[in-house]
Amino acid sequence: MKFTYILPLAAISTAFVLPEQHVFSELAVESHRTADSAFDKLPSREQLVDKFEHSFEKLTGKFDQVVKCSKHALDSAIDYAAETGNDVAEKVHKKGFEASSWLDSNAHLGLKDHHHNKPNQTIYQLISTSKYTTKLAAAINEYPDLVVLLNGTIANYTVFAPIDSAFDKIPDKAPKPSKEFLKNVLLYHVSPEYYPAGKVLVTHTVPTALTVDTVGIGPQRVSTNIGLKGLTVNFYARIIAIDIFGTNGVIHGIDSLLVPPPNVVDIIQFLPGEFSTLELGLTKTGLLPKINDTSAHVGGTVFAPSNFAFQKLGPKITGFLFSSYGQKYLKALLEYHVVANQTLYSDAYYAVDSAESQDIPKGTFHIDLPTLLKDKSLNVNVARYGRIIIIRINGFSQVTIEDGIAADGVIQVVSDVLIPPKRIDRMEQHYQGEELTVEDLKERLEPFVENVEL
Repeated sequence: MKFTYILPLAAISTAFVLPEQHVFSELAVESHRTADSAFDKLPSREQLVDKFEHSFEKLTGKFDQVVKCSKHALDSAIDYAAETGNDVAEKVHKKGFEASSWLDSNAHLGLKDHHHNKPNQTIYQLISTSKYTTKLAAAINEYPDLVVLLNGTIANYTVFAPIDSAFDKIPDKAPKPSKEFLKNVLLYHVSPEYYPAGKVLVTHTVPTALTVDTVGIGPQRVSTNIGLKGLTVNFYARIIAIDIFGTNGVIHGIDSLLVPPPNVVDIIQFLPGEFSTLELGLTKTGLLPKINDTSAHVGGTVFAPSNFAFQKLGPKITGFLFSSYGQKYLKALLEYHVVANQTLYSDAYYAVDSAESQDIPKGTFHIDLPTLLKDKSLNVNVARYGRIIIIRINGFSQVTIEDGIAADGVIQVVSDVLIPPKRIDRMEQHYQGEELTVEDLKERLEPFVENVEL
């Protein structure tokens, strides 16, 4: 496997581990909780938001004080982060994780932009004169057009700037990548839009300056995440310094390089602990190479059931689907999970037949996504309130891990295998989690398997 895939795949492997509390909640979904349960002792939504905002205000306020008194904003911000990273910053990350994990209604984090002091250097000047970003500056200097870009005022840019120690994570014996690839890596750290820390915290994905044909009309994106590692980009690059403002944008320091992601199929194959059942099904039905053929589609969304989701079908249905007789039904079922030419992130939407990408607004958003299963679409509802995003498919299944960003689309991990609707009195009735038998499943899939060739 190429080195250029190792870092993003290793990062994704940590991202797609379903949390134990999710598994526990699935098993205990019908149990009754007592008044003394741990859930009842959780702080209210309002308390979590208040604590989160207070911690964020405290952290950014101290950054402002440090930067105001400094000769070099980027150096001072990273120095301050190193000195206090285990105190204030971790409190912010912890509160963010609590909010992201437990809020389930309409909390909106009204975080403020702390751009108090007028900067006097461009983003490029800040990076090129900092003692912490000498390797990043040297890489940028190899591309005069990037120097011009980061010195320019066409837009207010955001740069996720890897510090020098991030480059030390590259294996010594790794082959030297091409100059084109290195430029793409640098562009993947830059957003042509303005994302100060407050906006990053309530955003799931950020557009970058890297454009690729395989996702269509929009740019490649990075994801932002709040978890046990704190505030991260693409699940693994920890943000260690925030809001270093230049005259043409803002810099956030990160501790790892961001590498453009591999294809959807590579991600699925690299994570057998989560997707071995899905990979086996895609392989047996011949869908794996079809999904991986980027000449046949531009972007796409794969609603990927985890191994646990397949287990919930029960041994009889799973055994039937993976038998020689059931393979044609398995193919139809898996086709119902794949959307070609339309890429649905949690806060953005790319369609190959649209003139431009679309941001998903705050509040609620509805879209019907046509699948590979003939004439069958997925009914998708996105509820977006601050950082909290809930995505439901067909009113029942929920996305449990959002935005597995890939080179050719996005993976949304779903809590259940998606079951096509059945027709009753000329009306479609969606599956809502009721007990399903092999015969019920065959009845739902029968119209789509008559002419299937495996």
